[in-house]
Amino acid sequence: MPALIDPISYTNPTHTSAWSRLIGQAARAQQLSIADYFNHDNKHYQHFNFSAPQIQANLSRHFINEAILDDLLALAEDCELPAAINSLEQGLAVNFTEHRPALHNQLRSSASQTTEQRLAADCRAKMQRICEQLHSQQWTGYNGQAITDIVSIGIGGSDLGPRMAAEALTPYHNSTLKVHFVTNIDPCDLEHTLATLNPATTLFIVISKSWSTLETLTNAQAAKHWLVEQSQQPDISKHFIAISARTDQCEEFGIDAANILPMWDWVGGRFSLWSAAGLPIALATSFSTFEALLAGAQEMDQHFFNSPLRNNLPVILALLEIWYVNFWGCSNVAVLPYDHTLRLLPNHLQQLTMESNGKSVDRQGHPLNYASAPVLWGSAGTIGQHSFHQLLHQGTQLIPVDFIVPLNSHSANQTQHQHMVANCLAQAQTLMDGQGSEVIIKQLIAAGYSPDDAHLLAQHKVMPANRPSSIISVEQLTPQALGALVALYEHKTYAASIIWNINAFDQWGVELGKTASATIYTALQSDGAGLHNPATLAAISELKTKTI
Repeated sequence: MPALIDPISYTNPTHTSAWSRLIGQAARAQQLSIADYFNHDNKHYQHFNFSAPQIQANLSRHFINEAILDDLLALAEDCELPAAINSLEQGLAVNFTEHRPALHNQLRSSASQTTEQRLAADCRAKMQRICEQLHSQQWTGYNGQAITDIVSIGIGGSDLGPRMAAEALTPYHNSTLKVHFVTNIDPCDLEHTLATLNPATTLFIVISKSWSTLETLTNAQAAKHWLVEQSQQPDISKHFIAISARTDQCEEFGIDAANILPMWDWVGGRFSLWSAAGLPIALATSFSTFEALLAGAQEMDQHFFNSPLRNNLPVILALLEIWYVNFWGCSNVAVLPYDHTLRLLPNHLQQLTMESNGKSVDRQGHPLNYASAPVLWGSAGTIGQHSFHQLLHQGTQLIPVDFIVPLNSHSANQTQHQHMVANCLAQAQTLMDGQGSEVIIKQLIAAGYSPDDAHLLAQHKVMPANRPSSIISVEQLTPQALGALVALYEHKTYAASIIWNINAFDQWGVELGKTASATIYTALQSDGAGLHNPATLAAISELKTKTI
């Protein structure tokens, strides 16, 4: 096994002079309101308005000024972020614990200069042929009927990204195919999906790089059993496509070699929607739509690789995350898309950010003496306004928010869309301004409350101010805009990892649970043999008394 060689000499951020200055900056900022920054700079809104391909981000509703930004940028320089960005672009082994580069950006490149770019182009050509066959109804099932339904089976990055993108691009869906997604090993997930489908017109796409992922292979076997049982020995090869690095095992499953698309170890699962794992996106929409998605992401790649740090939107967003996590003690961030079709974006970003940066040791193997990735959560606006926004406005935690909003809708009902945009801006305004008790007391007394009751009730209605938020907007949620938006968060995640001095591309924390699950499954079939954990042994004993 080759030695673990890190391509860049990284820095503990707490050892930098910029980190020390930022501690002082935070102490001063905590004595101010966000409104103070507008009062001190009549162009504060414009000074913190950032542009990137397809995307505009206004960051003026933060505890931020030029001096704070200068120190954050100095921290990025001290932590060698420009060199790390170059390492990613040049294809060095930035995932050094697994001896791998992270080349997901090569998947969306229009060039064909590198081996990876040529492999990606060959794969896209095969994807395009499959799309043409299915969209033209030339792909038929075992009895000659055209395929009408696609069931994509995967989990993690093989499901979250493709499912999110297919949903977000609903206005671009075709009428020929309906794409379904199955991920949970709970049999109800697959059974409910298959309940209304015709086996003669159903095609399964099984996505598993290793062809050993328990949930995916279990569902694939169940789908195969359903097809055989319902159809009395059909030609399996007409109903399955595999996306995997294990061609031999796919063929052993019964999948024709012509229907197997590649996956590569230089693409992590959470970055795989740009690869053949994105085939369900192309089938739900069109291959040209998928290409436009890639093109938008490539535009963001070029922005990240070539823009100075001061104008580099992924870098600025990463620095804001560092600012709040490490100097304000924020342990949560919320991403709230004000677009119904983007409602699955927080799910995808949860894996992207927390699987990447949910680490407690630095690149040198030392325990971190500072916080890393915050918990990311969210849902579509305006739905969340009637549930967890209460916590954002009046809870005890400071939770920075990213509001994501398309300025124009695909719907013809622009009036209703304007209501949604107004709600988004109103939430950001209320987080920033809050509402003080004096105003509320006057309103309550005017409404007939006694002074004592008005004073008491006002304390429950007070809205604390100074809760930071970003407005990230696109003109319209096109495939290009979606590609740029997802790539923006990918690069933000990488930039933050460099400053935290962690490896964003391994995920060892995911692996142990998979191994333990297999051991416990075996124990469930016996008497707990091979287990030593007393709680697990007791749980198995109890379950055996209740399982039918």
